[in-house]
Amino acid sequence: MLAEAAAMSARVCLGAITGPHGVRGLVKVKTFTEVPEDIAAYGPVEDETGTRRFTLRITGAAKGQVIVAMDGVGDRNAAEALKGQRLYVERAALPEPDDGSFYHADLIGMDVVALDGTALGTVSALYDFGAGDLLEFRAADGKARMLPFTEEVVPTVDLEARRMVVDPPEGALEE
Repeated sequence: MLAEAAAMSARVCLGAITGPHGVRGLVKVKTFTEVPEDIAAYGPVEDETGTRRFTLRITGAAKGQVIVAMDGVGDRNAAEALKGQRLYVERAALPEPDDGSFYHADLIGMDVVALDGTALGTVSALYDFGAGDLLEFRAADGKARMLPFTEEVVPTVDLEARRMVVDPPEGALEE
């Protein structure tokens, strides 16, 4: 299981290209980094397949996104072809998170258990819609469930054991 977890978090998604910006090959990128400009701070990024690498240069910002020049992307058509592409970096290139902080990629696939040890499912995603992080996990029946990703609701995250303990609010897991 640890090998599977290591393989899943070997790369971390730092952002996604949302579209072209202008006619000279610049792209708009929605970043998933705490500081948006840091998307270019960890070295070249790769596409989802790992076959293409890009060096990024931040040229500006617009509407919650960064404007980026990418090596090898010189016109609007090339930039348009990259729309929707996620950008990844090797996990080892990132600094270790502070205590109590986690990279979302490190949590995906982690077992979710209740305070009494009852297995509830497996982490499938984490979201931030603006009001705080939400933890999504899939139960054995395949249904997705969500909980706030707070210290109160998720008191224990054990990265080595690939397990998190949750204390859901009353009625949160009822259908």
